[in-house]
Amino acid sequence: MTSFRAIILAILASVVVTGCNTVKGVGRDIESVGDAADRAI
Repeated sequence: MTSFRAIILAILASVVVTGCNTVKGVGRDIESVGDAADRAI
């Protein structure tokens, strides 16, 4: 039972880390679009 909990915790941790990286990437994309718009104006 303990190994099952460890596996579940490892899967959840990897999902959380992946989610943070995705959100960070979206933030960079939005920022680059804003910078491009500033340069165009």
